Amino acid sequence: MGNSQGRKRIIISVGGSLIVPNGGIATDFLKKLNTFIRDELAKDPKRQFFLITGGGATARHYIDAGRDVVGHELTAEDMDWLGIHGTNLNAHLVRTIFRDIAHPKVIRHYDIIRKVYEPVVVASGWKPGWSTDYCAVLLCEDYGVRTVINISNIEQVYDKNPREFPDAKPFTKLTWDQLRKIVGDTWKPGLNAPFDPVAAKKAQELDVKVVVMSGADFGNVSNYLEGRKFTGTVIE
Repeated sequence: MGNSQGRKRIIISVGGSLIVPNGGIATDFLKKLNTFIRDELAKDPKRQFFLITGGGATARHYIDAGRDVVGHELTAEDMDWLGIHGTNLNAHLVRTIFRDIAHPKVIRHYDIIRKVYEPVVVASGWKPGWSTDYCAVLLCEDYGVRTVINISNIEQVYDKNPREFPDAKPFTKLTWDQLRKIVGDTWKPGLNAPFDPVAAKKAQELDVKVVVMSGADFGNVSNYLEGRKFTGTVIE
């Protein structure tokens, strides 16, 4: 974990499906996230959490609406921008929850490295062609961090979609080459993958480790942070 100004920087990519699943905003999840971050800071005030928010169903609903109206005329760039604005909306909500301890602005431009000292920093999507997974990896590059914790609605990475295939096998460890065989090389707006293909390529180049785990159990995330046994998939 990076260390500047005495801070232990922890980057968490928060899947949009956790914030806005298909039935409105998940306030129960946000309450748990709020409690978890504040508890972790109380345990170690030198920690600094970077939270990058995905777009979730908000992004997908806007993309679907555009498609319904204009069909194939909706470009991939337009779909990406709709998704990015969905991530921005979620980021502003999360920053509002942590407003007493958060950096006052949401990070949205990853070519500008700000000096950020607050315990919580919230970030969102940037520009077309890149997911928030990619933005999390760029934060690693900008702030000298070697690990991304990726929380979403899956416990681990599987060899195939466990919702469709009951015999799907979970992985506890994967190399970047192995993951890239699973997710491919192409980014599509609204893609639902354990870690997006473009982000995977960048993480491999930077030698960044990604830990995929469920956002439904913050006790498990805490176990990882404390070096205890946890359930998830480590990609490196």
